[in-house]
Amino acid sequence: MKTACHRHLILLGTQQQLLILLAYLLIWDFPGVFGSHRRSSSRCTSIPRNMALCYDIGYTEMRLPNLLDHETMAEAIQQSASWLPLLARECHPDARIFLCSLFAPVCLDRLIYPCHSLCEAVRSSCAPVMACYGYPWPEILNCNNFPEDHELCISSITVESTPSRRTVPRASCRDCELEEPGSAKEILENLCTSDFAVKIRISRKNKTAIIADFDLDSKLEVLKHGPLLHTETHARLQQWLDLDATCVRNIMRGTNAGVYVISGEIQNDKVVMVNKAYAWHKKNRNLQTAVRRWKHYKCRA
Repeated sequence: MKTACHRHLILLGTQQQLLILLAYLLIWDFPGVFGSHRRSSSRCTSIPRNMALCYDIGYTEMRLPNLLDHETMAEAIQQSASWLPLLARECHPDARIFLCSLFAPVCLDRLIYPCHSLCEAVRSSCAPVMACYGYPWPEILNCNNFPEDHELCISSITVESTPSRRTVPRASCRDCELEEPGSAKEILENLCTSDFAVKIRISRKNKTAIIADFDLDSKLEVLKHGPLLHTETHARLQQWLDLDATCVRNIMRGTNAGVYVISGEIQNDKVVMVNKAYAWHKKNRNLQTAVRRWKHYKCRA
């Protein structure tokens, strides 16, 4: 006898688990309005390597026409490429699964839509990032078009019962980059105008994952804590690493670890926003001088 759990597809984080679930779906016959499309209405085709959005997503074949009514592979590739910049912003861990469920629906005996809850989760995090660049959330991705979770649909790969620091990232409209240090005085004046400043070591934990994950060394040098309590500085900086991976990646410039002096603003809810970042190394004499002089430096009122 089929139970409600047989009607709810939950995509897990590894390719092996995903393939097991897909094989499971081929065994069972699931009814439902959103699963009514049969093989006769579409065809299976391999996901090509140049479909960067969805290649190596965890399955190798997709259906055309897809769920966005793209009739040809060329059209699907062209339209999906426009979403790569958003994916690079890492606005939500499940953004790729959501988009690929539409651009490259998995080749089963019927089309499987993303769940309404998956759409809402991705939209709430990614729509503000799109708005930064003047783009609204498109009507074709209206979450009301997708089935509720009790239907057969694709759910989040982020398991809600498992604590995850990156479940709901915050949007940032400002791209940050590693600064080329000027004079020691210019660096000191920047520290004066910032809410906080710290010297930290950052390392990347997962070097091959799609969603970057960074760690903060337990030892950090607080130059200026601003409204942050000393005991909460480390936690707030780790939160910044988790919620603004694009900024961190820009700062690290492809390296897996490094020491940096960062400064920026503290928002009302004590969320850290980094405005300036300098790489700490022996050749950067001006930065070393500024940090050494900071303790006794008198900022202008």
